[in-house]
Amino acid sequence: EVQLVQSGGGLVQPGGSLRLSCVASGFTFGSYDMSWVRQAPSKGREWVSTIESSTGATYYTDSVKGRFTISRDNAKNTLYLQMNSLKPEDTAVYYCTTDATLQPQPWGQGTQVTVSS
Repeated sequence: EVQLVQSGGGLVQPGGSLRLSCVASGFTFGSYDMSWVRQAPSKGREWVSTIESSTGATYYTDSVKGRFTISRDNAKNTLYLQMNSLKPEDTAVYYCTTDATLQPQPWGQGTQVTVSS
């Protein structure tokens, strides 16, 4: 069974840090680009970051550049998102997912990140 199981997240003050993890199973993790996507209250899903499978190249939406770092450990089948200098506008449910070449495209269960004083 293809699964993505997330952990991390929670409540943090502005300027704080959190790390999200996403453990994959049921497919060859190292063969797929992986992404983080978030959904803020009353908003649609927003792409946050992607890491390529072959090169390890990383990409970020402008609003998180310089603050978030995506990484992966293929030996552990795990994707990470290190989030620093968090802002209230980063408050959202965060999801990990594979690229669309894996069908049906799996999604993690979602992790709430709340940035508030």
